[in-house]
Amino acid sequence: MTGQAVEQKTIDENEAQLLAAMSIDEEDELPVYKAYAGKELSNTEKKAKLFDVVEAIKTVFDPEIPINVYDLGLIYKIDQKDNGDLHIDMSLTAPACPVAGVLPQQVADAAAGVDGVGAVEVEVVWEPVWTMERLSDEARMMLEMI
Repeated sequence: MTGQAVEQKTIDENEAQLLAAMSIDEEDELPVYKAYAGKELSNTEKKAKLFDVVEAIKTVFDPEIPINVYDLGLIYKIDQKDNGDLHIDMSLTAPACPVAGVLPQQVADAAAGVDGVGAVEVEVVWEPVWTMERLSDEARMMLEMI
């Protein structure tokens, strides 16, 4: 199997896992889902600034609410390694979120598109549970206008 075929198989498996989140009942044990993008940086490439990573993530919008995932408070943690790789913890507004199979991959792709970002792993976490208190001030103003 070629490297591209292996990568596509991994993406397909990740998407299948993430889509399975849509059928989770509240009383079920909540699994961890992951999305991947990007590739390792060469030793000569300069590591990205976290500000630029956040700005890229802000281009990903929840399709049901016209607010980006960062200002919605869905991004819980961005861990940048010395080699430029990123691990991002994010949540969804609900375990049965209809875009569970889309948003984490969009976040991974957006972050990986920033110069100086290596391999990106986005992990969907359920603790702490997302609440409206996680909204940024900008998101609160947007919701008031809707």
